[in-house]
Amino acid sequence: MITGSGINMNNDLSPILLIEDRLTDLDLTRRAFERRRLLNPIHVARDGEQALAYIERWEAGERPPVFILLDLGLPKISGLEVLRQLKNHPKSCGIPVVVLTTSAEDRDIDEAYKLGCNSYIVKPVEFTKFIDVAAQIEIYWCLLNRTPRSV
Repeated sequence: MITGSGINMNNDLSPILLIEDRLTDLDLTRRAFERRRLLNPIHVARDGEQALAYIERWEAGERPPVFILLDLGLPKISGLEVLRQLKNHPKSCGIPVVVLTTSAEDRDIDEAYKLGCNSYIVKPVEFTKFIDVAAQIEIYWCLLNRTPRSV
């Protein structure tokens, strides 16, 4: 639902989980969503271990994200392994995962879809194009897509 001050995803303020290790890309993503006046909180994991630690938080009753933005080039645990574990866990298997990465390699794309990603987007280099990508992610995953209530 669009409100006067910004976007409210799925009629609530469920967070977005951004799994990104590069400060530049983290900042770009945050600025892109701020420019779009996204109201939902953005939780950040800077490596694969931090990302998977969220599963325990969701098991303990913390509200899960409405969707996850996942970079593949993560330290400690790779993005593909994070995706595999997220999609194999009952608390996170239904959360949409959008891979947002610099890799345009066919093997990465194929593997990400085999593991259950819901979308695969190659990060644009230019800020204005990145803003456009963030807007499209927001419109689809925040306004149009509906997730089950059990997520």
